[in-house]
Amino acid sequence: MTETFVSHLECSLTGKRYEAGQVHGLSEAGRPLLVRYDLEKLAANCSRDDFAASGDPGFWRYAAMLPVTKAENRVSLGEVMTPLIPLEQSAAGLGAKPGKAIVKDEGRLPTGSFKARGLCLAVSMAKEFGIEHLAIPTNGNAGAAMAAYAMRAGQRATVLCPSDTPDINIREIQQQGGATYMVNGLINDCGKIVGGGKEAVGWFDISTLKEPYRIEGKKTMGLELAEQFGWKLPDVIFYPTGGGTGLIGMWKAFHELQQMGWITGKLPKMVAVQAEGCAPIVKAWEDGEEHAPLWENAHTVAAGIRVPIAVGDFLIIRAVRESNGFAMALPDEEIMDVRNMIAREEGLLLCPEGAATAAAYKRALAEGLVTPDETAILYNCATGLKYPLDEVTNKLNKDAEIDYSQFS
Repeated sequence: MTETFVSHLECSLTGKRYEAGQVHGLSEAGRPLLVRYDLEKLAANCSRDDFAASGDPGFWRYAAMLPVTKAENRVSLGEVMTPLIPLEQSAAGLGAKPGKAIVKDEGRLPTGSFKARGLCLAVSMAKEFGIEHLAIPTNGNAGAAMAAYAMRAGQRATVLCPSDTPDINIREIQQQGGATYMVNGLINDCGKIVGGGKEAVGWFDISTLKEPYRIEGKKTMGLELAEQFGWKLPDVIFYPTGGGTGLIGMWKAFHELQQMGWITGKLPKMVAVQAEGCAPIVKAWEDGEEHAPLWENAHTVAAGIRVPIAVGDFLIIRAVRESNGFAMALPDEEIMDVRNMIAREEGLLLCPEGAATAAAYKRALAEGLVTPDETAILYNCATGLKYPLDEVTNKLNKDAEIDYSQFS
C-alpha cells in the first residue's frame, strides 16, 4: 500500500464533504467534486526533492500528491515531462521579445495530447475501484486517451464523438480498442447519451468533471510547470479552454503548493482562451457572470475547445478572476494564421487549440493586457499532426529534365 494523503472529497459549489475511498460522480448539487489532501501531513512527509529523486520521468513522480493508493493501480503508457520551448524566430510576428513566450508542448505525451494526464488518473482510479466499463463523450483527444489507458488497464471503453470530429481522432480511438460511435450533434449531445447509459448499460460516466480524478491528472501540469521553473511560476498562462479541467487543475495545484510553502510569490494570471464560434466562458466573464449558459450553434476549427456548456464553468471563471487574468475569444482565421506562422518560422507544429493561445497572446500584447517583459506560457494541448494540414501540390517528374531554377 502506498501512503495517500487524501483526507476527503468536497463539493466545489457547496463545500459539502464526501468520504474518500468510494466511487463518486458529481456532488448532490450536481457539481464537480474536488479531492482534498492533508497538506500539513504531506509536507511533513515529503519534500520537493523527492519528485526528481523518484526517477519517474513523467507525472507519476507526483504520486504523493495524487489519489491512487496502490502502486499497481498506476496505469502508464510511458509518460514524460513535456518540454518548454521558447519562441525565438516567431517572436517578432507575435509582437513579443524572444524567449518570453514559451510553449509547453503537451503533444509529447502518450496518445499525443494533454488528455493523457486526466484520463490516466481517471482510469487508474477506476481500476482501483474495480470499475470495468467506462464511457466518455469526446471531441477527439480525450476519447483517444481514455481508450488507450482503459485497454492498458484491461477495461472496456465506449466512446461517443460528434460526427465531424477530425477523422484521424475517430480512427485512433477505434484502433486503440474503444467502441467508437459518431453522433449527429455536439459533445454535449454525446454527453446526454453517455449519461443515459449509466443505468441502461451500467458503464461509468467519465465525462469532463463528472468524476473527481481527471482534475487531479490535469493538476500535474501545474506541478510539473512549478518544478521546471525551479519552484517559481511564470507571470501568465494562456490555456485553451473547453471543459476547462486543466485550468481548474493547475489553479488547484498552485494553491496546494502555496499552502505547503513549496512556492512563494504571486501566482500566474490565468487566461481562458476560446474561439469566437464557441465562447461561453468568455461571454460569462465579460458579463460579470459566474455561470455560462449553453452556446448555440457552436462551431470552430479548433475542435477540442468546441464545448458549448461546461459543468465546471464557475470554477474556470473563479480561477480567471482570482488570478487577475482574463478570457479571450479569437476568430478561426486568426488562430490558423498564427499556427501557420509559428510552424514556418519556428519549426513547431501547434494544434489549432494550442495556436489559439499564441493568437490570444499576440492580441493581449497589442492591447496591453500583458507586457513584453512578462513570461508567458502557451499550452499546446496536442500534436498538430492529428489535424488536417495543407495539401502539397509541388511535383517533380524524374523522367523529364529538371528545371533547377524553381529551387532558387
